[in-house]
Amino acid sequence: MTIAASAVSQEAEEPVSYTQCTEGYEYDPIKEVCKDIDECALVSDACKGGMKCINHYGGYLCLPQNRTDPIPQTPLNPLNPTNPQTPQTCTQSNHRGVAAGATQCLLGFTLDEQNYCQDVDECSQGLHTCNADQICYNTRGSYTCQCHPGYQKHGEQCVDRNECMLSHYCMHRCVNTAGSYHCECKDGYQLASNNHSCVDVNECDLTQPCQHQCFNLLGSYICQCDQGYELAPDSVSCVDIDECAFSSYMCQYVCINSPGGYSCICPEGYQLQRTRMCQDINECDTGHECREDEMCWNYYGGHRCYPQNPCLEPYVLTSENRCSCQSAGACRGLSQSIVYKYMSIHSERTVPADIFQIQATNIFPSAHYTFRIKAGNDGGEFFLRRISSVGAMLVLTKSLEGPQELIVDLEMITQHTVMNYRSSSLLRLTIIVGPYPF
Repeated sequence: MTIAASAVSQEAEEPVSYTQCTEGYEYDPIKEVCKDIDECALVSDACKGGMKCINHYGGYLCLPQNRTDPIPQTPLNPLNPTNPQTPQTCTQSNHRGVAAGATQCLLGFTLDEQNYCQDVDECSQGLHTCNADQICYNTRGSYTCQCHPGYQKHGEQCVDRNECMLSHYCMHRCVNTAGSYHCECKDGYQLASNNHSCVDVNECDLTQPCQHQCFNLLGSYICQCDQGYELAPDSVSCVDIDECAFSSYMCQYVCINSPGGYSCICPEGYQLQRTRMCQDINECDTGHECREDEMCWNYYGGHRCYPQNPCLEPYVLTSENRCSCQSAGACRGLSQSIVYKYMSIHSERTVPADIFQIQATNIFPSAHYTFRIKAGNDGGEFFLRRISSVGAMLVLTKSLEGPQELIVDLEMITQHTVMNYRSSSLLRLTIIVGPYPF
């Protein structure tokens, strides 16, 4: 591209001292002259759109890369732009890349009223070819098309720049958007004030999600329930634990479930021992309704009143619970004595079980003792096992359910071999089976 310029001649004038230079020049105080500024060396991106920067006196040109450099022109006297440095005719050029007095301007410039070439703003005048999604930037003698922030050129089109594929600095997740991006945090975290870092959310303080106890964790939280409760399937609610449904052995008698716990109760005649066991109440010690001529007998779960003198004719009371027959004629065929004993056992007691021992009190060397169940064993609940020459053990062979009362007569027959004498003694055992197995 060539610059059209015409020679200008002026008459000689008186020399004038100048220290200020026109635009595109700077004053050299040593040589006391204005020297050209090399804009191409000072401004790295003076030309846009891949144009080549060509410096010339008082300005610079932006030319296509395949264009040849223009022929350098003789500079003006920058201290007096209207007066050339030499009286010779020369081509004048200014910092706008125009020729003073020119009749034709370079592409991208236009002549003004003073016959100077001024830059054409293609962007404001709509003379550019930028796409609708691009931004037009005016340059000296030309223009450039650039994409909006967040977009990049792909050929002649602007496409979204995926910042998430580059250095996005998101701590957890990067979400690309049209022309931009934003950071997201994992569940349990929230964006910090820098919109890139993630900080833990204390859900326990923020929303109080747990019904009972809440413990904050990094990125999460955990709920715990008070004693007697367990977490529901939603992991935040608490439901009562039915301890009574765990086992029938939680309580010895009856288990009563309650919110957050349970309690044991005992039947009448018992009192709670510690938390789950039932202990028999000895009504004979704590208070009873037996008369003065009666004795109180405590059994498991209750008590009964028995006469203090159980003897019936022809027997008479000779000692506590012992009845003796004093008349030989009246007692013929009867036991010589009857001893009354009482005992209580649990309902459904495990069998076989040794429950009562009978033994001779008067032992003679020449005597032989025989033991048998005389009455009260119609159902075969008992068995009398000999344990020595002078004693026997009553064995429970069938489990008994209470409450019930059984009277068993245990007979001891004494045979005197020397005196050829035979006698009989009876032990009347009253067995009270309690209503419960405890």
